[in-house]
Amino acid sequence: MNVLEISEAIKAGHISLGLELGSTRIKAVLVTDDFNTIASGSYLWENKFENGVWTYPLDAVWTGIQTSYTQLAAEVQNKYHQTITKIDAIGISAMMHGYLAFDKSNQLLVPFRTWRNNITEQAADELTDVFDFNIPQRWTVAHLYQSILNDEAHVKDLDFVTTLAGYVHWQLSGKKVLGVGDASGVFPIDEQTKTYRADLLAKFSDLPKVKAYDWQVKDILPEVQVAGTEAGTLTEQGVKLLDVSGNLQAGSLMAPPEGDAGTGMVGTNSVRERTGNISVGTSAFSMVVLDKPLQRVHRDIDIVTTPTGEPVAMVHINNCSSDINAWVSLFGEFAARLGLNLKPDELYERIFLEATRADPDAGGLVNYSYLSGENITKIKAGRPLFARTPNSHFNLPNFIQTQLYAAFAPLKIGMDILVEDEHIQTDAMIAQGGLFKTPVIGQQVLANALNIPITVMNTASEGGPWGMAVLAVYAKQHAADQSLSDFLDTKVFKDPESMTLSPEPKGVQGYQEFIKTYQDGLAVEAQAGDSISEKG
Repeated sequence: MNVLEISEAIKAGHISLGLELGSTRIKAVLVTDDFNTIASGSYLWENKFENGVWTYPLDAVWTGIQTSYTQLAAEVQNKYHQTITKIDAIGISAMMHGYLAFDKSNQLLVPFRTWRNNITEQAADELTDVFDFNIPQRWTVAHLYQSILNDEAHVKDLDFVTTLAGYVHWQLSGKKVLGVGDASGVFPIDEQTKTYRADLLAKFSDLPKVKAYDWQVKDILPEVQVAGTEAGTLTEQGVKLLDVSGNLQAGSLMAPPEGDAGTGMVGTNSVRERTGNISVGTSAFSMVVLDKPLQRVHRDIDIVTTPTGEPVAMVHINNCSSDINAWVSLFGEFAARLGLNLKPDELYERIFLEATRADPDAGGLVNYSYLSGENITKIKAGRPLFARTPNSHFNLPNFIQTQLYAAFAPLKIGMDILVEDEHIQTDAMIAQGGLFKTPVIGQQVLANALNIPITVMNTASEGGPWGMAVLAVYAKQHAADQSLSDFLDTKVFKDPESMTLSPEPKGVQGYQEFIKTYQDGLAVEAQAGDSISEKG
């Protein structure tokens, strides 16, 4: 579309909005019916560790959403000289899992417990045994059951439990629903019915501690919907929460709210069997759409679903880019003291380029990027840690390389289970996330770490909110005879721009040497968590 055509589409309301609440950024993306982004807005936020819980205040949710939408609307006005008054379809996405619990008066009972919390070990272990199905600590049902095991006072008052995407969607539309992909991080999903497994709901209800409460678990969980269906409309109250200017009209179709894993699959066209994607950010996860069931339950492999309910093997790690961001910020402060005013993207590029001069094994340096605990490596409390031996090759290139190596280390450990134990193969593995804004560097490290080709699309750094916008268009245009995978192939990714990098033999060998040192030193990281207490 040209500028005039886009302007007419905005005037007519033939546009769709994707909103995603990520770990460090809330972003709004506006697309036309040809899936091109025409405007965006964003808001930076950070979780806080308060009273032993990683959380975000709900008022920050709405501040971030309103700020992002206001920026987006201003960009539309400036570029196309149009005021947004109508939007055909809206989709909400957010970081998966976690626990938002409300009473009958719609009051939040306890602070939002995010995916980052490692406080549900007993519940996750017991439910995994009872269900014969892996329940990770971050899943909503694990938080619910741990609250029951802890005899927390709020449990008796429960009326509704949901995720962050489900909460925002509820407030905008009045509908207590979840997309099946996000719901698969709440409670196990039945592959045939595309909703919660009835047999496991019954097992949960029969647990002695659960029987003590008046509510039934099936009644307090959100309704499950698949992609392409209508999940309500934007209400007058929802408009006030979204657009502080008052220009937007109610009535937009609302797509089923999804988790960031689902939007990552859509944003990388990875919803068919034997396709996979990797999303990296504050946390990271790999998703492989399965063409056969896993042979056994693995505590480090989640079984979730695509936005249309097909089973997916997920490797999720709690820590990825946060430690890199902290070090880059430190180097930025030093550059500023020298009088160098570098923009963030330029700063990251200059620092990452140093890694091209590094030794393949990062010179024997090792880093643990753990701001929080990490389930895959059995680390309960995060303490970012850098170590070297007296004879290691300590220079800037190796230091940067070890930061990149460490960011992917837990993911590599989890992926080895799928490849070596389950012999799961993929026809394509596509990566997205902010680490790939600097071309080649992070992509090559990931290819070497996993020893598989990695493809990055031109939407790599913005895939999530754009993927949710695509799901909003799909909900608007959905025809019963077109699957989501066909919709993406024939309409969205007809001519995708991408680059694939294959593993480098020296890089693969170097990463193997690094990961051995990394695993040998995990006891030191665990001891750091035990010995260094959290401050403030």
